[in-house]
Amino acid sequence: MVGAQPREAERGPGRPREERVTGAVLRAVVDLITEQGIGAVTMDAVAARAGVSKPAIYRRWPTKQDLIIAAAETRIGVLSVPDLGDFSAELRFLLTARLQAYRLPGSDRLIAGLIGAAAEAGAVRGEYAGYTERITSETRHILERGIARGEVLPETDVRAAATLVAAPLFFRLIVEQELPDAALVDTLVDLVSRAVRPAA
Repeated sequence: MVGAQPREAERGPGRPREERVTGAVLRAVVDLITEQGIGAVTMDAVAARAGVSKPAIYRRWPTKQDLIIAAAETRIGVLSVPDLGDFSAELRFLLTARLQAYRLPGSDRLIAGLIGAAAEAGAVRGEYAGYTERITSETRHILERGIARGEVLPETDVRAAATLVAAPLFFRLIVEQELPDAALVDTLVDLVSRAVRPAA
């Protein structure tokens, strides 16, 4: 995973069996989607690919939706951006980390599959909303830091601005079907910074 921390990870030597099973299952989901698409993700296929039992999967992720969200979060997950003392630098740090994750093989299929699963009948909207809240939390944080420093307009709608930051890389990858690149990151940093900065 690039620049993100899985919620269940516990670092250190001698990792318990629980973590090994979790890692094997989520890798299996990502691999299946990368190779064959979201339709390949069934509990039977994941169990076979990961070398674990179906009950072991269901204990952790009761539904396929839960499993897909968890897999997506290993690729596009929560970031931690250090306080660099400058809003634009922090925005570039965040977007560069996202860029690296989006450019990994299979990220397009994984994200498109997540969107498709969210639109299916019976999908629990709160689960997807919770995921998007988590992955945009650091964007909101750097905007709030920028407001506290006087670099970002105090009246900025932080939630709307966070959506503005998140959408372009995603749109380029999924809708325009092109890999986003560093030039796009540069453009986004410039446009967003100019949009939210107080007038000189």
